Amino acid sequence: MKSKILFVLCLLTGLIFINAGLDKFLHYMPVPKEMPAKMVKVGMAFMEIGWLLPLVGAMEMLGGLLLIFPRTRALGAVVITPILTGILLTNISMAPSGLPIVFALIAIILWVIIDNREKYLPMIRK
Repeated sequence: MKSKILFVLCLLTGLIFINAGLDKFLHYMPVPKEMPAKMVKVGMAFMEIGWLLPLVGAMEMLGGLLLIFPRTRALGAVVITPILTGILLTNISMAPSGLPIVFALIAIILWVIIDNREKYLPMIRK
């Protein structure tokens, strides 16, 4: 039962990240009207850099895809963790209303990491 719940959560989380990554390329999701001005300014700066949004979008899509399949889930968590850290820091500093969703995503990724801890141990052993 636990593995089925984790699969569903990873599938949904993976789809969330794939959707977010695709939006960085196709720009099909509308910008919320109540978005803080600070976040709009940061978004415009990211678009000005040129290579940053495609890189983040590609990593979101890759991490989301890897999360969906049990065999690659541990690697997906590693790919998603830095992106999720950026999302957390952005929401803490600019849009605290998004924190509940971020904390839910963090909990899912932590569950994946804990569930796959034996796959990470060779990286930290001498």
